[in-house]
Amino acid sequence: MNRMNPKVDGYFKKAKKWRAELEKLRNIILDCELTEELKWGKPCYTLKGSNVVIILPLKETCGLLFSKGALLKDPKNILIQPTENTQAARQIRFTSLQEINKMAPVLKTYLQDAIKVEKAGLEVTYKKISDWKVPDEFQKQLDNKPALKTAFTSLTPGRQRGYLLYFSGAKQSKTRETRVAKCLPQILKRKGLDDD
Repeated sequence: MNRMNPKVDGYFKKAKKWRAELEKLRNIILDCELTEELKWGKPCYTLKGSNVVIILPLKETCGLLFSKGALLKDPKNILIQPTENTQAARQIRFTSLQEINKMAPVLKTYLQDAIKVEKAGLEVTYKKISDWKVPDEFQKQLDNKPALKTAFTSLTPGRQRGYLLYFSGAKQSKTRETRVAKCLPQILKRKGLDDD
C-alpha cells in the first residue's frame, strides 16, 4: 500500500465540496501500486512517471479521470467520454459517498486494468491532424498567408488541434472569423492557444 503524499494532503484539507467522496476515492487508489502526486492542482496517480488516474471534483459530480480510459475494458459500461473531442481520457462520475462505497470493488478492477494498460506500454491512437476539419475561415487565412501556414504546421499536433477545436466551436462564421483573427499573432509566434 502506498503512503499518502504530504503535498496532496493539503489539497484534501482545503476541499470543501465532495471532501468525503474525494478522500474515499483517494483511499481506494492508494490500495494500488500508484504514486500519489499533485498535478494541475489535482491529485494525480502515476506509474513510473506516467499519469494513470486523476481525482476530479466537478460542479455536479466528482470522479476519476483515467488518462488512457479509451483503452480500458468497460464491462459495467460506466466510463464516460468527457467531450465528443476527447480521444484518450474517460471518466467515472459519482454523486454520493454511498455510490463510491458500493462501487469500490468495481473501481479497484478498473484501476488494475488501467495499471495493466500502462505496464504493457499501450498507447491511444490519436486522430491525425489531417483528420480534423479546418474551418473555412481559418483555411482562407492559411491559403493567403504562407508565414501563417508555416507557423501553424510547426506547432505540435496537440496545439494545432487546440486551435482547430477552438475555431470550430463557434457556430457562426462571424464568430469563427473573430476567433481566427484574435489567434493569428499567437500562431505566428508559434505558441499554443493557452501559452503565455
